[in-house]
Amino acid sequence: MYNLHCHSLLSDGVLLPSEVAARYLAAGYKGIAITDHADYSNIEVVIKGIIEFVKYWPVHSKIKILPGIELTHVPPEQFKPLAKYARENGIKIIVAHGETIVEPVAIGTNHAALEADIDILAHPGLISDDDIRLAKLRNIFLEITARKGHRDTNTHIVERVRQLDADMVLNTDGHAPEDIISPEKLISFGINAGLSIEEVEKINYKVESFFKRLLTVGKKEII
Repeated sequence: MYNLHCHSLLSDGVLLPSEVAARYLAAGYKGIAITDHADYSNIEVVIKGIIEFVKYWPVHSKIKILPGIELTHVPPEQFKPLAKYARENGIKIIVAHGETIVEPVAIGTNHAALEADIDILAHPGLISDDDIRLAKLRNIFLEITARKGHRDTNTHIVERVRQLDADMVLNTDGHAPEDIISPEKLISFGINAGLSIEEVEKINYKVESFFKRLLTVGKKEII
């Protein structure tokens, strides 16, 4: 199992990246992406911190780590330049903070993020069919999340994404030790949202393939 959305004290998490990694390893994960929140105010320091951390992470460790970032509450027009900056500076997983129903996210965020060079649209709320089609066209994962509040629209996402055959990803969006749940618990959130075991297995296979490709290639294919 892989988790491609979690946070450290480089943004609003409470743990050092090393403890984030240690706790996900203990919980049973093979790999994670640490994706701290960023906008123009802190993107440089967040990228520098996570890149430096991953650079020195032991290659023999049983858990692999990809450097990531989550572009959060940025004005829609800023997704493209910020994603470009992150990619050019070594970030391998770019998450966009989607239009969750529990926060005042700008209308149009989902669409603008999907037009940028991102990998995952996190907690996209009541995402439209047109935006799901755009995610499919651009090979962007749509997130099913374990995080309280954000997960209230998981069922809507599963139903619509299944109909339109786009890709999903299961993530914890962890910020604190209590958010670092077992893979089995994470899967249960997907099952509760309507996924079948077969669909979960398909999701996990695609995510694992994506993760392993980034470990060796370093950058996804841009469409």
